[in-house]
Amino acid sequence: MDFQAPNTLAEQIASYLAERIMTGQIQPGQRIQEANLATELKVSRASVKEALYTLERWHLVEITPRKGASATQINAEYAAELYDVYMHLLIMLATRLCERWQEEDKPVVMEAVSKVVAQIQNNRADLTAIVETSFGVMEACCEVVGNPYLTESLSNFKPAVSRAYYLSAKRYQQGLAETRRFFSELQPAVLARDTVKVRKLIEMFVEHQKQLIQQALA
Repeated sequence: MDFQAPNTLAEQIASYLAERIMTGQIQPGQRIQEANLATELKVSRASVKEALYTLERWHLVEITPRKGASATQINAEYAAELYDVYMHLLIMLATRLCERWQEEDKPVVMEAVSKVVAQIQNNRADLTAIVETSFGVMEACCEVVGNPYLTESLSNFKPAVSRAYYLSAKRYQQGLAETRRFFSELQPAVLARDTVKVRKLIEMFVEHQKQLIQQALA
């Protein structure tokens, strides 16, 4: 069994705050007071400060000198810029996947795709389950590609992208048929190592998601 260090206190605080920001419990622009939070959670201000730096790396918090931290603002323009960068990272990941996958990698990726398609087809599936299984495909692909820099970059974008999904939940669920089609068509394109088609599928899918979120946030 591989050794896995437990999450540090700062990481636990960051995950707790990230969920509150992503689900809208902490509103865009809302101040996050270090002292109040430390008192609420019964932890040191140093741990809270470290957690806030992690949230800044995840694009969920802005830290301004002499003003402190606040939840990042999110609007249609922000969402467009976020998805433009995220799209290029996904294209890079998928291109590397087409180049590097081996026969023994197929079950891992195919299982991840099957999970997200099953969640979309489940009438009782909630948004959290769909979003998490969607990111599960990304994580499976990162594992196969094995580029630590790309993996880190995508991981840092995950919370901000998740937040956009939650804030536009109704419109996102209306577009689930497009999400299912995307994953269903992406898998054979990757297995065929068709990088041109893979790039086109990602561009179309991300543009569709971007439009849904922009409409919800406008």
